Amino acid sequence: MKYVLATFNRDKARELQALLALPGVEVVPVADFPGAVSPEENGTTLLENARIKARAAVELTGLPSLADDTGLEVDALDGAPGIHAARFAGPGATYADNVARLLNEMSARPGAPRTARFRTACVALFPDGRELSSEGVLEGEIVPEA
Repeated sequence: MKYVLATFNRDKARELQALLALPGVEVVPVADFPGAVSPEENGTTLLENARIKARAAVELTGLPSLADDTGLEVDALDGAPGIHAARFAGPGATYADNVARLLNEMSARPGAPRTARFRTACVALFPDGRELSSEGVLEGEIVPEA
Protein backbone atom coordinates (compact mmCIF):
# COMPACT_ATOMS: atom_id res chain seq x y z
CA MET A 1 0.00 0.00 0.00
CA LYS A 2 1.24 3.50 -0.84
CA TYR A 3 0.79 6.47 1.51
CA VAL A 4 1.71 10.11 1.05
CA LEU A 5 3.34 12.03 3.89
CA ALA A 6 1.80 15.50 3.97
CA THR A 7 5.03 17.31 4.77
CA PHE A 8 7.59 19.39 2.93
CA ASN A 9 10.11 18.92 5.74
CA ARG A 10 12.66 16.47 4.29
CA ASP A 11 14.10 15.62 7.72
CA LYS A 12 10.66 14.78 9.08
CA ALA A 13 9.85 12.74 5.97
CA ARG A 14 13.06 10.73 6.33
CA GLU A 15 12.34 10.03 10.02
CA LEU A 16 8.76 8.97 9.34
CA GLN A 17 9.76 6.79 6.41
CA ALA A 18 12.14 4.93 8.73
CA LEU A 19 9.46 4.55 11.41
CA LEU A 20 6.88 3.34 8.90
CA ALA A 21 9.17 0.94 7.05
CA LEU A 22 6.85 -2.07 7.01
CA PRO A 23 6.57 -4.89 4.50
CA GLY A 24 4.22 -3.89 1.68
CA VAL A 25 4.08 -0.23 2.73
CA GLU A 26 5.54 2.59 0.65
CA VAL A 27 5.61 6.10 2.13
CA VAL A 28 6.33 9.04 -0.19
CA PRO A 29 6.62 12.73 0.76
CA VAL A 30 4.04 14.99 -0.90
CA ALA A 31 6.92 17.17 -2.12
CA ASP A 32 7.79 14.37 -4.59
CA PHE A 33 4.51 14.91 -6.47
CA PRO A 34 4.29 17.47 -9.30
CA GLY A 35 2.21 20.49 -8.37
CA ALA A 36 2.57 19.98 -4.62
CA VAL A 37 2.31 23.17 -2.58
CA SER A 38 2.11 23.65 1.14
CA PRO A 39 -1.48 24.50 2.12
CA GLU A 40 -2.23 27.46 4.35
CA GLU A 41 -2.37 26.18 7.92
CA ASN A 42 -5.13 28.44 9.16
CA GLY A 43 -6.70 26.08 11.68
CA THR A 44 -7.09 27.11 15.29
CA THR A 45 -5.88 23.76 16.64
CA LEU A 46 -3.12 21.31 15.85
CA LEU A 47 -5.72 18.74 14.77
CA GLU A 48 -7.33 21.19 12.34
CA ASN A 49 -3.95 22.02 10.79
CA ALA A 50 -3.09 18.31 10.44
CA ARG A 51 -6.45 17.75 8.71
CA ILE A 52 -5.79 20.65 6.32
CA LYS A 53 -2.46 19.12 5.29
CA ALA A 54 -3.88 15.60 5.02
CA ARG A 55 -6.82 16.77 2.89
CA ALA A 56 -4.56 18.70 0.51
CA ALA A 57 -2.33 15.64 0.05
CA VAL A 58 -5.29 13.32 -0.67
CA GLU A 59 -6.76 15.82 -3.15
CA LEU A 60 -3.44 16.15 -4.99
CA THR A 61 -2.46 12.48 -5.09
CA GLY A 62 -5.60 10.40 -4.61
CA LEU A 63 -3.62 8.37 -2.06
CA PRO A 64 -4.16 7.87 1.66
CA SER A 65 -2.23 10.55 3.53
CA LEU A 66 -0.52 10.95 6.86
CA ALA A 67 -0.14 14.44 8.36
CA ASP A 68 0.84 15.98 11.65
CA ASP A 69 1.08 19.32 13.34
CA THR A 70 3.14 20.01 16.44
CA GLY A 71 3.19 22.92 18.84
CA LEU A 72 5.41 23.88 21.74
CA GLU A 73 3.61 25.06 24.87
CA VAL A 74 5.78 26.90 27.41
CA ASP A 75 4.17 27.48 30.80
CA ALA A 76 6.11 30.69 31.54
CA LEU A 77 4.82 32.10 28.23
CA ASP A 78 1.19 31.19 28.97
CA GLY A 79 1.31 28.32 26.47
CA ALA A 80 3.05 30.24 23.68
CA PRO A 81 4.19 29.70 21.03
CA GLY A 82 1.62 26.87 20.75
CA ILE A 83 0.41 26.21 17.21
CA HIS A 84 2.57 29.10 16.01
CA ALA A 85 5.88 27.46 17.01
CA ALA A 86 7.21 27.33 13.43
CA ARG A 87 6.52 31.07 12.98
CA PHE A 88 7.32 32.22 16.53
CA ALA A 89 10.10 34.58 15.38
CA GLY A 90 8.02 35.85 12.45
CA PRO A 91 7.26 34.91 8.85
CA GLY A 92 10.14 33.09 7.19
CA ALA A 93 11.85 32.41 10.52
CA THR A 94 14.31 29.55 10.70
CA TYR A 95 14.41 26.95 13.45
CA ALA A 96 17.41 28.80 14.92
CA ASP A 97 15.48 32.10 14.85
CA ASN A 98 12.60 30.51 16.76
CA VAL A 99 14.94 29.00 19.36
CA ALA A 100 16.72 32.33 19.82
CA ARG A 101 13.43 34.16 20.39
CA LEU A 102 12.26 31.51 22.85
CA LEU A 103 15.49 31.66 24.85
CA ASN A 104 15.39 35.46 24.82
CA GLU A 105 11.81 35.48 26.12
CA MET A 106 12.72 32.96 28.83
CA SER A 107 15.78 34.98 29.93
CA ALA A 108 13.47 37.98 30.44
CA ARG A 109 11.59 35.91 33.04
CA PRO A 110 14.21 34.84 35.60
CA GLY A 111 12.83 32.40 38.11
CA ALA A 112 9.84 31.52 35.92
CA PRO A 113 9.11 27.82 35.53
CA ARG A 114 10.86 26.30 32.52
CA THR A 115 8.29 23.53 32.09
CA ALA A 116 6.98 22.96 28.60
CA ARG A 117 5.57 20.33 26.32
CA PHE A 118 5.41 19.34 22.69
CA ARG A 119 1.86 18.54 21.65
CA THR A 120 1.30 16.69 18.36
CA ALA A 121 -1.81 15.80 16.40
CA CYS A 122 -1.62 13.16 13.67
CA VAL A 123 -4.20 12.38 11.00
CA ALA A 124 -4.48 9.50 8.55
CA LEU A 125 -6.98 10.42 5.84
CA PHE A 126 -8.20 8.04 3.15
CA PRO A 127 -9.58 8.98 -0.27
CA ASP A 128 -13.04 7.68 0.76
CA GLY A 129 -13.12 10.20 3.64
CA ARG A 130 -12.31 7.82 6.48
CA GLU A 131 -10.08 9.42 9.09
CA LEU A 132 -8.01 8.21 11.99
CA SER A 133 -6.52 10.74 14.36
CA SER A 134 -4.49 10.80 17.52
CA GLU A 135 -2.88 13.36 19.78
CA GLY A 136 0.11 13.01 22.06
CA VAL A 137 2.10 15.06 24.55
CA LEU A 138 5.76 14.97 25.53
CA GLU A 139 6.54 16.87 28.75
CA GLY A 140 9.89 18.53 29.30
CA GLU A 141 11.59 21.77 30.14
CA ILE A 142 13.34 24.59 28.31
CA VAL A 143 17.08 24.51 28.89
CA PRO A 144 18.96 27.83 29.17
CA GLU A 145 21.06 27.39 26.00
CA ALA A 146 20.46 26.16 22.47
